Amino acid sequence: MTMKALIIGGGIGGLTAALSLHRAGIEVAIYESVSDIQALGVGINVLPHAVRILDGLGLREALERTAILTSTLRFHSRQGQTIWSEPRGLEAGYDYPQYSIHRGQLQSVLLEAVCQRLGNDAIRSGHHLQRFEQNGSGVVATFMDKRTGAVVGEYEGDVLIGADGIWSQVRAQVYPDEGPPVYSGQMLWRGVTEADPVFDGRSVIMAGSNDLKAVIYPISAESRRRGRSLLNWVAERRPGGDLPLNPADWNRPGNPDDFIPYFADWQFDWLDVPALFAAAERVYEFPMVDRNPLLKWSFGRVTLLGDAAHAMRPNGSNGASQAILDAEALARCLGADDNAARALIAYEDERLEPTSQLVLDNRETGPERVLEIVAEHCPDGFDDIEEVIPRDELQAIADSYKKLARFDRESVNRPR
Repeated sequence: MTMKALIIGGGIGGLTAALSLHRAGIEVAIYESVSDIQALGVGINVLPHAVRILDGLGLREALERTAILTSTLRFHSRQGQTIWSEPRGLEAGYDYPQYSIHRGQLQSVLLEAVCQRLGNDAIRSGHHLQRFEQNGSGVVATFMDKRTGAVVGEYEGDVLIGADGIWSQVRAQVYPDEGPPVYSGQMLWRGVTEADPVFDGRSVIMAGSNDLKAVIYPISAESRRRGRSLLNWVAERRPGGDLPLNPADWNRPGNPDDFIPYFADWQFDWLDVPALFAAAERVYEFPMVDRNPLLKWSFGRVTLLGDAAHAMRPNGSNGASQAILDAEALARCLGADDNAARALIAYEDERLEPTSQLVLDNRETGPERVLEIVAEHCPDGFDDIEEVIPRDELQAIADSYKKLARFDRESVNRPR
């Protein structure tokens, strides 16, 4: 008898899990809270170990029609000086690229593949999880219309996968006393602006320090074909205080006056940063938050995946990639063992510890700690970066994070 999985959440992790489980011969139904699944969001990076999985799902050609194949990661001081630059993806000798891509475009590619392979009826939108119950033979989930509160369906499966994000209803049911996410004290403002290419037009740029930082990278192959760059940008500032937003108002419009003045002198010979920010049509604001690592993800026939399991700060550009790795591991474990509860424990054993370590490391700014070192030792700039932090130390920080996140070149390129 074919196993059936109920996936709660139709984001990147949930859709990748659906494709991976379907390939493993498992029946899948996806339940999404919103009534209309749209290509929302701004830019993200997908690292080579996750691209390897997407390539294995047959998505590489579709992704490369829209994504930028990242060539370089660059770190700069708040004066615009180059601290460190390293090749990424194919340029660094990986068998798989790193993608800088619009989150909505990645989700659209995944969604189209799900509809083609599983059928349109595999996704039920307007289904917000109300509760679930399980016994020795299966799990039953009850859904409601979030707008009206009316019950819209009750469905049975062999396993239930909570891929419903940082505000996961599945996680809330198994950890009812956890409370809100952990606020870092930092606020993020995000937008996209079409501009002239910066450097080679395929670089991820991080500048400043943890208290005031800009992250900038191109996300559109179509813009690049026209000789332009659609630049995704993030402005970070630490106003401090308590978590400032209503959780129900996550991606609210941001006020440029709250952050652009702090970047007024960031006019470099390679980019006018405040002008880039000011030229965006829309600005979104939200706090930098994460969740504390858990001791357990799997409860009988129920488990967690992606941000529902290990929401992390964006340092290191790892959130989406880790959700994709979760999806592959989950499908492999369920495909190898017809005892669902035992398979979910095997999945947890493989993925919980490394993702917990990443959550904690990202709180220490991950690979971006090189920015902190420079800001602390030479806040007014430097003449020779080697006198501040030797190149081999910069390389060691970069290599250490790759190994922690398991996307060092040797691991990614190893035959499987």
